[in-house]
Amino acid sequence: MLCAGIVGLPNVGKSTLFNALTQSRKAMAANYRFCTIEPNNGIVTVPDERLEVLAKISGSQKLVPSVFEFVDIAGLVKGASKGEGLGNQFLGHIREVDAIVQVVRCFENSDIEHVMDSVDPIRDIEVIDTELILADLESVQKRRQRNAKAAKSGDKKAAAELELLDRLEPHLSSGKHA
Repeated sequence: MLCAGIVGLPNVGKSTLFNALTQSRKAMAANYRFCTIEPNNGIVTVPDERLEVLAKISGSQKLVPSVFEFVDIAGLVKGASKGEGLGNQFLGHIREVDAIVQVVRCFENSDIEHVMDSVDPIRDIEVIDTELILADLESVQKRRQRNAKAAKSGDKKAAAELELLDRLEPHLSSGKHA
């Protein structure tokens, strides 16, 4: 089953989107930072009109629709890769998902607090992207050190992975996604 993590800055609507997608009220949506601390998980059946047609063609007795898991993850703040806010916890939850759904606030509303005191979608996307890239870079650097030691002792698998990590590190360092 594919699992998508819903990410973004605090108070951008992640929990509201989660509740809408899962048709639940499982995630508390409130106007304060870090309303979500522990992730909320929900399973959604993906409607597909083709299933019945395919079942008739194949003679299948049972229809098994695709399912998708959504995870509502705590809001990320600038500096998360260095432990700011719920950074390390947030990034740990991100590593467990297959896909990332980034929610970005694009509306003005003085009743809803913005973590950076102004609405700027481009800046907000850059903050999230930068934190994810920095977290990936740190992981690559740690893994590279381990593989370099193993490769020196003749581990061919570690040597092959080290080649990949050597290409990936400058790519991430230049601010590009993995």
